[in-house]
Amino acid sequence: MSERNGPVRVVAAGDHFVLPGLIARAVGHELGEGPVDVREVTLGWPLEPFGPVAEVQEASDAEDEMIEALADGREVLVTQMGPVTERVLAACPDLRLVVVCRGGPVNVNLDAAKAHDVRVCFAPGRNAAATAEFTVGLLLAALRRIPQAHDLLTRQGSWEGAAYYTYEHSGLELEDLPVGLIGYGAVGSRVARALCAFGAQVMVYDPYARGEIHGLRVTSLDELLSRSRVVTLHARLTSETRGLLGARELGLLPRGAVVVNAARGPLLDQGALCDALESGQVSAAALDTYEYEPLPADSRLRALAERVVLTPHLGGASRAVAEKAAVIAAAEVGRWVRGEPLAHCLT
Repeated sequence: MSERNGPVRVVAAGDHFVLPGLIARAVGHELGEGPVDVREVTLGWPLEPFGPVAEVQEASDAEDEMIEALADGREVLVTQMGPVTERVLAACPDLRLVVVCRGGPVNVNLDAAKAHDVRVCFAPGRNAAATAEFTVGLLLAALRRIPQAHDLLTRQGSWEGAAYYTYEHSGLELEDLPVGLIGYGAVGSRVARALCAFGAQVMVYDPYARGEIHGLRVTSLDELLSRSRVVTLHARLTSETRGLLGARELGLLPRGAVVVNAARGPLLDQGALCDALESGQVSAAALDTYEYEPLPADSRLRALAERVVLTPHLGGASRAVAEKAAVIAAAEVGRWVRGEPLAHCLT
C-alpha cells in the first residue's frame, strides 16, 4: 500500500471512551502530510452495553451503522466495539484493514476477515498500567474495608465504621502479607512490582512466565493458594483457565483469605466464591469483572455487600488508556499505508 492515487479513507468508529476524535487526531498525526479522509462515528458503549452480535463477541449492536459508515470505498476501520461480522465484511468489499483498539479483536470474525482478505490488528498493552493500578486499589479497599466505612459515614450518617478499628474487625496491611498472583503478564508483573514496594511477600504462579520475576516463583497453583492470604487473578481466559478458582481451589486458601479479580470474570466460579464468603473461608473479595455482565440484579454478590467490593468493569477506564489505544491503532494504520510489516496482526 505504499503507492496511492488518493487519500486514505478511514472510518474512526469510536465510542464514549475511545472518542472518534482521538482516533482521527492520532491517524492524522501518524500520517503527517499524507492525504487522509476520516469519517467519525460514535457508538453507544459504555452508555449502552456490549454483548454478542451475530457471530462475534463483545461488540456494540451496530452492524447497520458499520455498513453505512464503510460505504463509498472506505478501506480502513479503526474501532473498539464496532461489530465486524460476516455480514459487515460482505457488504464492504473495499475494506482492507481493521484495527481494534483493544487487547484482542473479540468483535471481529477472524475467519471471515481472512476470507475477505482483510487484515486485522489489535492494541495490546494499552490498559496494563491502568488495570494494575486499579487492582491494587481494589486490594487495598478490600483489606481495609474502605468502601464499607465510607458508606456508613456518608450514606447512613453513622460513625459505626469505627468498629473496623477493633482487633476483631480491623483489616490486614500489605507489609509482610503473603500475596499470590496468578498470571504474570503485562498487568500481573506491574501489580507484583507495586506490591513488592509495599513490602508484601509476593508469590507468582505462571507456567508461561520466562525470565526474572518480582517475588517468589511458585511451581503449582495449589502451593500458591495454600500459602496466600490474598490471591489476585491476572491470567488470560482460555478453555483451560475458565473456572480456574472453584470450590476446591478456594478451600485451599488459609481461612479468612481475600480474593481479587480485575482480569476476566469466568476465571472465578462466582457461586463457589459466594459459598466461601458466606462460610468465612474467604473473608472479603474485590471484583471488577463477572461471569455475566452487567451483574444480574439477583446476584448473590449483592447480598454480601459488607464483605465485597464490586465495581462495573472499570479497570481499564483511564483517559490515558483511550489515548494510548488511539495512538497504537494509528501506528498500525501508518504501517499499512507505508507498506511496512504490521506489529500486532492476526490475519
